[in-house]
Amino acid sequence: MHRLFVALRPPAPMRSIILSHMGGVPGARWQADEHLHVTLRFIGEVDRHAAADVVAALGAVRHPPLDLQLSEIGCFDRKGRIDAIWVGIGPDGPIRTLHLAVGQALQRVGIPPDQRAFVPHVTIARFSRTSAPAAPLPVASLTPPPIAARFDHFLLYESHLGSAGSTYEMVERYPLV
Repeated sequence: MHRLFVALRPPAPMRSIILSHMGGVPGARWQADEHLHVTLRFIGEVDRHAAADVVAALGAVRHPPLDLQLSEIGCFDRKGRIDAIWVGIGPDGPIRTLHLAVGQALQRVGIPPDQRAFVPHVTIARFSRTSAPAAPLPVASLTPPPIAARFDHFLLYESHLGSAGSTYEMVERYPLV
């Protein structure tokens, strides 16, 4: 089985800015550079035949390059407990049209639509069940400047789960033209 997701990888200068603003939150597990991405669509586990269909379907996606910038800091929570910190990326319109195009391509090969709301972001930290912060986050120190970058491709990744966390392997690169 292959655990797949579709993502945008921020260019190196943008990742460098993100990395430089990480820190200062007790209990946070900060993401490493190789984990920084914007998930366009989590696909999940598929067999090798479905994975080959996904690779081909994504090759049919046509979308112009995106000019995106970092925006606000936010948090995801579960049952009132913060479990992740993220930095938003926008503007919303262009990235949403790419998200929709990817979703439509995947539906054509039998991948059901995602039921979760799409929030364009880069996860920068995670918390365990016992390490979630109780006090308000120091948002001002975490918020990076609104650096902009051009995204000229998107990627299909395979995620490998391990005892030390996930590792990501690029499966295919798709140009935005």
